[in-house]
Amino acid sequence: MTIYFFVILVMILSIPIYNRYFPVKSIPCIKTIHKNQNTTILDIRDYHLSSKDHADEILKIPYSYLRRYNKKISNHKIHIIASDRVELNLGLRFLLRKGFDVSSYEIMDCPCKKEGA
Repeated sequence: MTIYFFVILVMILSIPIYNRYFPVKSIPCIKTIHKNQNTTILDIRDYHLSSKDHADEILKIPYSYLRRYNKKISNHKIHIIASDRVELNLGLRFLLRKGFDVSSYEIMDCPCKKEGA
């Protein structure tokens, strides 16, 4: 009986760990994406980090506010800008679950293999 309880407890605790730390493999990392009409650039970093970028074409919604403000995101392809891997994984999984078409991502201060698109 104790073994079953332990196995169930481990399974329940492994779901949040998987969502946070295991990457979404199907989305490529692209360093600098050029704004076009078919791509929405979504910055999910905290406000004090994303406010340094003064580009008006970037939609700035921190990850903690995505659930509340996901209606403001257009149905175009989305390029995500995140500050670290955990924030990126959580944001990608949330947006994919809501049915958004995420085409690429970028992590600040982390080199990507592809350049521009």
